[in-house]
Order: sequence, then C-alpha cells, then structure tokens
Amino acid sequence: MRGWLLVGLVVVGFGLAAVVLAVYYGATLGLVTTLLALVLAAIPLGIVIPTFLWLDRFEAEPARYLVTAFLWGALVAALVAAVFNTGAHVAFQSAIGREDDALLATAVFSAPLVEEASKGLLVLLIWWFRRREFDGIIDGMVYAGVVAAGFAFTENIQYLGMAYDSGGDASLTGTFIARCLFTPFAHPMFTVLTGIGIGIAATTQNRALKVLAPVGGYLLAALSHAVWNLAAITGGAGMLSVYLVVEVPIFIGFVALVVWARRREGRLIGRHLSEYADAGWLSPSEVQMLSTMNGRRSARVWARTSGGRAMLRSMRRFQDSASELALLRARMHHSAADTRALETERELLEAITASRRDLLGAY
Repeated sequence: MRGWLLVGLVVVGFGLAAVVLAVYYGATLGLVTTLLALVLAAIPLGIVIPTFLWLDRFEAEPARYLVTAFLWGALVAALVAAVFNTGAHVAFQSAIGREDDALLATAVFSAPLVEEASKGLLVLLIWWFRRREFDGIIDGMVYAGVVAAGFAFTENIQYLGMAYDSGGDASLTGTFIARCLFTPFAHPMFTVLTGIGIGIAATTQNRALKVLAPVGGYLLAALSHAVWNLAAITGGAGMLSVYLVVEVPIFIGFVALVVWARRREGRLIGRHLSEYADAGWLSPSEVQMLSTMNGRRSARVWARTSGGRAMLRSMRRFQDSASELALLRARMHHSAADTRALETERELLEAITASRRDLLGAY
C-alpha cells in the first residue's frame, strides 16, 4: 500500500510540474514555437541516452528508475531551477542595476549551484532509499547522466524557442548547432561528477568519505558548470576558444572515463565471481563469459538460437543476477553493504541456480 501511495505521489508531482512548465512555455513562446523547439530538443537525446545505457550494460538499472530519473530532470529539476534562477536574477538586478551584469551573475553564481543541486538530489535519493539498486560509481554516473539529459531537454526547449522568436530560422539553427550538436553532453558531464561522488560514497565505509565524496563531486560539478556558463556569456571568439581548448578536452576525458569505468566494472565482476567459482557456485567458463560484453552477447545469441525467447529470458536473468551478486560482493569486501547483504547474497545465488536450471531444461 505504501509503495502504491509513493508511486501516486510521484506521478502527481511530475504531472503538476509538467502542467506548470507547459503553461509557462505556452504563454511565453506560444504553442507552435514550443512544439518546434520540443522536437529539436529531443534530437540530442538519441545520442546522450544510448551512451549511458551502453555504460549500464553489465548490470542494467531498472527501467522504472531510469524513467523516473529522466522525468525528474526534465520536470522537477528544471522547474526548481527556473524558479530559483528567476529569483536570483531579480535579486542581482536589484543589487547591481544593470541587466547584462545581472544575467552574468545569475549564470555564474546561481545557476550552477541550483541546477547541479536539483539534478544531483535525485541521485542522492536513489542511493539513500534504494541502496540495493545502487552499486557504485557506474550507477552514480548513469543516474546522473540520465537526470541531466532530461534537464537539458527542457532547458533546450526554452533556448531554442527564444532563439526562434527573436531571430527566426537563422537564430534557431545557430542555437540548435551550438547546444544540441556541439555540446549535447555538457549537462551530463557536469552532473556525472556528482554521481561519481555519490558512487564513491556507496562503496566505502569511511564516514568522512561518505560525506566528502558527494559534496566534493557536487562542488566540482557546479564549478565546471560555472566556468562553462562564464565562457558562454562572453560569446563570439571567446566561446569558440573555450570550446576548442577546454570543452573538447573535457569531453575526450569524459569519454575516456566512461570507457574506463565500464572496463573496470567488467574486471570487478570477473574478480568477485571467481570467488563463487572457487566455492562451486559457478564454473570458470561461466565467469569468463560474464566478465566481458562479447561473452555475454555470444551467450544471449546462443540462448536465443537454441531455445527462443524463453531461453533468452533465462540467460538474461542469469547474467543480471550474476552481475548484481558480484557488485554486492564488492561492497561486502569494502564493508559498505547493508544489513541484508547475506540474505541478498543467498537470494541471488538461488536466482542464478534457478536460471541455470531453466537454461539446461530448455536446452
């Protein structure tokens, strides 16, 4: 009953935020402009979302949590940021007196702190209330990236719509290229730093690090966001120089981090599943298959070819349970698992055994 009540509250909250944003965009941009901007803002999602799903392949997060993360970013975080940034802009304008300076102050001092906090809060809530589903750095990166993708989607609707209203097709095209094609990963790159901090907190028993890692990640996210906004406000050649000298290297580093994190998780899974192979729960060949994406993919192809959809589902359950078991074991090694760790370990071992039995029976 409590679960359904929570779901109902979340749905109502998202619905109210959606209505407020729809009314705001409809009133300020108009229906046609809003719909045009919405379609264009959705295009970079076809690049950003698959990137984080690819990162999440070893131990995929529940779809309902990923959808919640996206909607949180697109609706709740975007609305909270709009309200606080508007208030900050009014305050800065009252104190400074010049519109341009007030915009700069809002973009550099208010927006990074407010936006990174509103996005990162959802990642923190998932770790705090659903720790069994939060295994470490990659989970933090994935949830942070999806939240940020949702936030960027809504923000892009506003910027694209304003560009079209003020400058027509030429301004819209320039804004689309700058925001949706050149920098689609800007928001995710910022918020991923918060996610990494929370991921570190999830895998350590050090009380100081549990606090310092998320706070440090958030501050780094806000700082990088502020630097980017400062460069964007300067415009022209300054923005291009920062893009080439700062943003491109940061993006390359981000890609390298994503690739490293996924390979690291594969090695971690192999290392900890080997302990269960030594105890007789898994065979060495199963551990080898589970430790690489190529091995997992080949196993799923074999299952589909040999036994159809039913056998494929059993193979996926086998792989998912094994990944979750390995990551649980990693947290247990660091004394970072919850009080139900042994019970969860037993449940996962039973799930692996049942899935193997289904596979052998189908074959």
